Amino acid sequence: MKQLFQRLIPAVLFLFIHINVGSNAPVEVKPYVSGEKLVYVAHLGWLNAGTATFTIRDSVFENKKLYHAIARANTIGLADKLFEVRDIYESFFNPENNQTYLAIRNISEGKYRYYNEVRYNYEEKKVVSQKSGEHEVPENIMDMLGAFYYFRQSMVSRIKNVGDELILDTYFADEIFPLKMRYVGDEQIKTKLGKFNTMKFSPVVEPGRIFDSEDDVTIWISKDENYIPIQVRIDLIIGSIKCDLIEYSGLQHKLKKLD
Repeated sequence: MKQLFQRLIPAVLFLFIHINVGSNAPVEVKPYVSGEKLVYVAHLGWLNAGTATFTIRDSVFENKKLYHAIARANTIGLADKLFEVRDIYESFFNPENNQTYLAIRNISEGKYRYYNEVRYNYEEKKVVSQKSGEHEVPENIMDMLGAFYYFRQSMVSRIKNVGDELILDTYFADEIFPLKMRYVGDEQIKTKLGKFNTMKFSPVVEPGRIFDSEDDVTIWISKDENYIPIQVRIDLIIGSIKCDLIEYSGLQHKLKKLD
């Protein structure tokens, strides 16, 4: 059981952050604002396994006015006793075009520790990793946390029909990850926070040791001005993980619920 959590919990918490990505299409009004906070809980069957918290605020970093986004992923309860996870991801990005300025990955998983900073140079199409040096990258590359917010922004103008796909190149763990989100359709879902109209997406994942097929992850996004992930379901070889929004504050718009 302990070995299961050592492999699974960090992967699930990473995936929950990582799948919320999209494509470059700027809009005039952002669906998020400085001060927003989103909190999720991950369930493995009857077990509450972990939480993920996303916050964003205005910041001045190296004399630049940027957004500073932070995502914290923690195990809780029995999962925390079996294998403690305290992962922190940070992104400093331009509020005007969402281009990443600096991304920080600070990992604490059991006895494993990892820290890295990556700076982005869009003029030269390069990133500079503290760990591995300079790398050439595609011109619209983003860090995964900044992409979480850009996905919500780009949805407004990009999604038209069922089957539409959003594609984005991200840089994570000193590698380029081309990621794809496929729009499945609209669906009403019910959670502990209430009932919501949502847009249903299927991120394309790689089959292998954890997933049976490329469609084993589903994400439901609120169909309102906020475009907030309400629920995520991850179908694994050993069973299903469900991640639910349990708390929110500081939204740009009132979150719309169904009566």
